[in-house]
Amino acid sequence: MLKVNGIDVFYGDIQVLWGVTFDVKEKEIVVLVGANGAGKSTTIKTISSLLTPKRGTIQYNHLRLDHLPPHKIIEHGIVHVPEGRRLFSEMSVEENLIMGSLYGKAKANRFETLEYVYRIFSTLKERRRQMAGSLSGGEQQMLAVGRGLMSQPKLMMFDEPSLGLAPVLVQVIFNLVKRINEEGVTVLLVEQNVMQALAMCDRAYVLENGMIVLKGTGQELMADDHVKGAYLGI
Repeated sequence: MLKVNGIDVFYGDIQVLWGVTFDVKEKEIVVLVGANGAGKSTTIKTISSLLTPKRGTIQYNHLRLDHLPPHKIIEHGIVHVPEGRRLFSEMSVEENLIMGSLYGKAKANRFETLEYVYRIFSTLKERRRQMAGSLSGGEQQMLAVGRGLMSQPKLMMFDEPSLGLAPVLVQVIFNLVKRINEEGVTVLLVEQNVMQALAMCDRAYVLENGMIVLKGTGQELMADDHVKGAYLGI
């Protein structure tokens, strides 16, 4: 479904990704793990066309993505739920959700999708007139996910969805990601909670210093000595 092939990415003169290559098959959950600064968020931003690779290609169902503008990426069914939520804090919950359905089929079906999102997140329905910036951290993360769902994605990319949440809410978010996948959406997940991420995924890649250094199933990587020592504290 998605093929990232040998991308080099720079911030100005500073190279942050070196030849990153991986793939995501339809209906999988694929995880990118690594320490802060490893290049995980940069990889997601490049797939979203917020950054442009200097070398390499990104293909999605045989369509080249690496020179498309971000709004075209969304139109093709790829959604990015960003780190830090990036909500419109002075707009209402419902206005934030509507912002996720500005194009094509998603716009035509927005009210049906809105009801679907409200069924998943009953709290958001109760707070639909409330300003997004006044929500709790967990509620804001739910709103960010709900906004992504409003575009009717085929591939949903999550960048650190559990960041800053209490442990009980972390489990809620992981269960939510699993549910979205079970309903047919392919998932690419960037996550520092390595243990939970590897436990739920089909396959995973380890990024270190801007390069893929390991890959395998979640179970294979949890049994890897390097992963256990560097990321699992075992």
